[in-house]
Amino acid sequence: MAERRLTIIGGGLAGAEAAWQAAQAGARVRLYEMRPTVRTPAHHTDRLAELVCSNSLKTESLEDASGLLKVEMRALGSLILRCAEAHRVPAGSALAVDRERFAEAVTEAIASHPQVEVFREEVPGVPGDRPLIVASGPLTSERLAADLAARFTAFLEPRAAEPESRIAESGNAAPRTSRLLYFYDAISPIVAADSINHDVAYAAARYGVGGADYLNCPLTREEYERFRQALLAGERYPLHGFEQANYFEGCLPIEELAERGTDTLRFGPLRPVGLRDPRTGKRPFAVVQLRQENRGPEGRPTMYNLVGFQTRLRRGDQTKAVRLIPGLERAEILRYGSVHRNTFLTAPLLLEDTLQFRGDPGLFFAGQLTGVEGYLESAATGLLAGLNAVRLAEGAALLRPPRTSMLGGLLHYLTTAAPAAFQPINVNFGLVPVLPQLVRDRQERNRLLAARAQADFQAWRRDIGSRSK
Repeated sequence: MAERRLTIIGGGLAGAEAAWQAAQAGARVRLYEMRPTVRTPAHHTDRLAELVCSNSLKTESLEDASGLLKVEMRALGSLILRCAEAHRVPAGSALAVDRERFAEAVTEAIASHPQVEVFREEVPGVPGDRPLIVASGPLTSERLAADLAARFTAFLEPRAAEPESRIAESGNAAPRTSRLLYFYDAISPIVAADSINHDVAYAAARYGVGGADYLNCPLTREEYERFRQALLAGERYPLHGFEQANYFEGCLPIEELAERGTDTLRFGPLRPVGLRDPRTGKRPFAVVQLRQENRGPEGRPTMYNLVGFQTRLRRGDQTKAVRLIPGLERAEILRYGSVHRNTFLTAPLLLEDTLQFRGDPGLFFAGQLTGVEGYLESAATGLLAGLNAVRLAEGAALLRPPRTSMLGGLLHYLTTAAPAAFQPINVNFGLVPVLPQLVRDRQERNRLLAARAQADFQAWRRDIGSRSK
């Protein structure tokens, strides 16, 4: 058999996972990452799989869709999860990581793999190599994005001649304009641990469930209102004149939330439920939570990030607002919040559920560029793209996870959603088929959905194994 080769563009979570999976399957992998030769507005290092927003990969609980996706990814040998678990930091039921050590571990695993060669250069256009995975992420370079847009346009133009009824059935009212889309993603600030006032900030988990891994800064009604007014009054970094503030609803800047109403923050990232202040024994009016960012000397954190505090306020106004939070009066901000543009393609028009481009079966896409949102989701699509690219080279049937699994449900959404309304999405139990019986209790329903998904996923894996023998 001729040597199997695979080219991958992008060394983020998806690209790194794809490279690992393909290399483990025996393929020779050429992985291109443009950093540090070309920088991005959000990254700070040249490491592979650098986390630019939160350091949390969300909960492990099977009552949550992200917990189920982790089970499926572990079953397929995910490198990203292996490195995350090796460098986790306390975060209750969530899998949070020391982001620097995590990225170092992924970089070392990929760079030292005998089947992988890493190139530090920009790929300005889609090369002729096949199979090829484009996992260039939400900050795809302008030249590569332009080349992709041209390819998508050439593929989609014939659809403009389709009968209007067929276009309407697809949910696409404007086939000529749905090529590459974007939304704005925002990053939370990080503060120095030794600048937090521990006489005010207290460690606790909601309702006392799990370890007390979060620090909580309680606010009175008056303190909350002063803080909210500071957010509203703060000056924001402007967007480009030709762009609209098209935010992903799951990652709204905190000042945008403040504009939506007096209590929006209190029912969102500042919700105080289950967090009694030990000084008063009562529930505060609002609570700002801080999550451990790393493991410092002797295992003690040196940094905390402000949970849910993504923002595009100017730095001076960020500092003013943060220091109005009780416990953070003298906070040293180590990394300011920011906003960056995320690019994604109209997956329902362009992708198969194998992550192949419909106009070129040797071209695969993975990561946030496909329209998934979140670290896990990005890595999971990279995992599947890496496996499928190798199977294509071998002439084997490509993998399609069962519809009832979380990965299968995610792929089904990406490739069947209405194109005109397509937006990035996190995994959730709404992506999988409903149960045949009515279960009103949400936790019980999710447990049943997770059990069904695991059984179907295991049966699917056994079937793949038997057919490959």
